[in-house]
Amino acid sequence: MNIKPKKLEKKDKVVIVSLSRGLLGMPFCKHELDIALKRLEDYGLIPVIMDNSLKDMDYLQEHPEDRAADLKQAFMDKEIKGIICAIGGDDTYKTFKYLMEDEEFRDAVRNNPKIFTGFSDTTNNHLMLNKLGLSTFYGPCLLVDLAELDKEMLPYTKKYFEMFMGDGNPFEITSSKYWYSDRESYGPEMIGVPRMEHREEHGYEVLNGCGIRKGRLYGGCIESIYDALTGFTYPDEKDVYEKYSILPTNDEWQEKILFLETSDTRTEPAKFKKMLNELKSRNILSLVQGIIVGKPIDEKYYEEYKEVYKEVFKDIETPVLYNMNFGHSVPKCILPYDAEVTVDYDNKKVFVVSNIFENWVIFVY
Repeated sequence: MNIKPKKLEKKDKVVIVSLSRGLLGMPFCKHELDIALKRLEDYGLIPVIMDNSLKDMDYLQEHPEDRAADLKQAFMDKEIKGIICAIGGDDTYKTFKYLMEDEEFRDAVRNNPKIFTGFSDTTNNHLMLNKLGLSTFYGPCLLVDLAELDKEMLPYTKKYFEMFMGDGNPFEITSSKYWYSDRESYGPEMIGVPRMEHREEHGYEVLNGCGIRKGRLYGGCIESIYDALTGFTYPDEKDVYEKYSILPTNDEWQEKILFLETSDTRTEPAKFKKMLNELKSRNILSLVQGIIVGKPIDEKYYEEYKEVYKEVFKDIETPVLYNMNFGHSVPKCILPYDAEVTVDYDNKKVFVVSNIFENWVIFVY
């Protein structure tokens, strides 16, 4: 099942949800929230903050049922056309039991599809919604991207965010000409101050394999996927994933183009290798059609991660394209889950070949 949302139109309501870390309601984020809401309004959209999303970090950490309630309410409301996650975290999987066992929620997802965007720990929400059949977007979140402290959103990120209001036609995901350093401070004194900009020197790099591969996009933050498989951070997370059969079967993995990226914790190469080997031991890396990899934040461990990929894939034919702009990479594109994609590993090109909204068409590359 592949249920696609409609594009956003002017005067559409979009809601902000805090499904992981409850930063949105903290006083030190007020200036960022104001910036993000203003930008949404400038697009002609009507931003709505869900009831529990402004509650403090401690409350939301202790009450995953309230985080889940916000997401359910958002899908139940037919006037709401888009859902933007505030930021990531590490325990959004705790909302699953309040949602996956709720028939009203499951029906609402399928009958009232909406644009859903976010990254990092939001990987878990994406995988849950994908299990229910909805095509979501691994893309911008509110506090990181829409609340960019510079005078405007970063141009590359802005271009892809505006696709939510576009025609949804097939498109090429090109490499950004620039990448940006993470800020040392996100305080109000940084409003209007540009990020440190770097010219992209690598572009896309092929680390393994060759040829043209086709499949459906699926993946996320490797730390989140590793936790889902092993319960490393929270021992019960693996059991939750298995209970609701969230992850693909072997047959389903075979139709995927897997996208992977690393988090802002800047995982050390040895630990990253352990994570990648976990996917390898489960045959995921050999089952999928191909792999695309996000640029590490601040290019931390850029070369070391490359060597890990080469080592892990030395006996696997699956092609790997490295250094794309998604996830924790600044700036970022959007990756639509379940969209049909063609990855040309010989020419280092990536094409989304199906329309990302309702009434789709296929582009043949």
